[in-house]
Amino acid sequence: MATHQVQSEIASKPTAAGQAGGAPLLGDPEANIPNDGRHQAGINAAGGSRFSWLPAFLGFFFLTLNSATAIVRSRGDAAAVAFVCFSYADLVALFLCLRMYERAPAGSNARKSWLKVVVWVLTTLLTLAFSGKVAAVMPPPVAVVVWLMAFATVAGGFVAFFVCKEKNGGTI
Repeated sequence: MATHQVQSEIASKPTAAGQAGGAPLLGDPEANIPNDGRHQAGINAAGGSRFSWLPAFLGFFFLTLNSATAIVRSRGDAAAVAFVCFSYADLVALFLCLRMYERAPAGSNARKSWLKVVVWVLTTLLTLAFSGKVAAVMPPPVAVVVWLMAFATVAGGFVAFFVCKEKNGGTI
């Protein structure tokens, strides 16, 4: 009975995070509340969620389903099918390269630099492909604006990836 009373008193006291009922599920670094591991039911040993693959799977499933639907609805239009296939392949390659970049070891600067180039090229191709599709259905003055924005985006990506330096001296 005494332990039940103590447990209920502890559970009813607000924590430093301002919640009643115990520590937050994830430690609050701003409030300096440690993660004691008892509340980490959804976190695996590597620090990631047990279901960290689920959003990626659902995203690729949605992308694949929409691409297949677009191909079916194109009714044999070779240009539309080519555009959808190119966009799908480009996005899959882009996500794979971003994943490789995130998982690259800290000392592998050559690999990270190469992956940054590939990511920039893939995003540039995707930007130009979509800009071409949008500009094709716009009046000429608006099409010029679409192309100017596309080139500004490509140039901005180049500057952000390869020209700007972080405060600590490394590249972004």
